[in-house]
Amino acid sequence: MNWLENLLLQARYSQWVNQRLYDACTTLADAERKQDRGVFFHSIHGTWNHLLLGDRVWLARLQGHPVPYQRLDLALYTDFGELRAAQTDCDQVLLDWIQGLNEDALQRRIAFRSLSTGQDRNLSVASMLTTLLIHKTHHRGQITALLGQCGCDYGDIDFICAPFVD
Repeated sequence: MNWLENLLLQARYSQWVNQRLYDACTTLADAERKQDRGVFFHSIHGTWNHLLLGDRVWLARLQGHPVPYQRLDLALYTDFGELRAAQTDCDQVLLDWIQGLNEDALQRRIAFRSLSTGQDRNLSVASMLTTLLIHKTHHRGQITALLGQCGCDYGDIDFICAPFVD
């Protein structure tokens, strides 16, 4: 498997698992999703908001657009349905964008300033996409822990359980 195939597979998994976890979140009352549970972005809802914000920041950088936010803790959506719809759209944009790449495009370097550290960086597209996808995995881990604390069964989300993994 080459870089591009790997990134596509990870993006497909990310899209699939996001839908499964959002489905699980719908079994909770809005107040439960928004309850401060002592995590970095406070709640399940806040963590989903941060995931979407991070996706949009990385996509803007990758696509050569201005970064739409200057802070990582903004509440983009208070309504859970709107948040889910925006994440669903963003997941598809990411997948479509990756599908439009070729192996050479993955080596292109992009300069940007990190919102978390303020440092100037210059990374390859492959490294930026890997960072984006790992960031999503990291925060979904927090969401699954919080769902488990709520007694919510989110099902089997292991990579090998995705219907497109052979």
